[in-house]
Amino acid sequence: MKANSRAAVAYIAARLISGQNSSSVYDYSRSKYISIGGTVTRAHVQIFDYDQSAHIAGNGNGRSFSLFHYGEGSHISLTISGRGFQGFDYGTGSNFSGTVAGRSVTFYDYQEGMYFNFSI
Repeated sequence: MKANSRAAVAYIAARLISGQNSSSVYDYSRSKYISIGGTVTRAHVQIFDYDQSAHIAGNGNGRSFSLFHYGEGSHISLTISGRGFQGFDYGTGSNFSGTVAGRSVTFYDYQEGMYFNFSI
């Protein structure tokens, strides 16, 4: 999964699971804040990644979400289960999963075979 897509999904998952609002996500692997703004609800996601100048939008049913990353031109599926999440990035053909604890996100990218950490 590409770095900005990973950060955006971590941001979305953290907002959905924690219920906290945020105007950025911190990517520890790149030691940088990524400004992201927009709406994240159980029914609709409409955010803008200012770092990549790209919209990520989609709809959900409270648990499963179908997202489209306009910067990458690809779909992303996201499923929330308790404090965890998982999904698939159709752009890179890779799975991901993770957990949210407060404002912190631990994200496992199966394509990279690595864990990544974020906070909102």
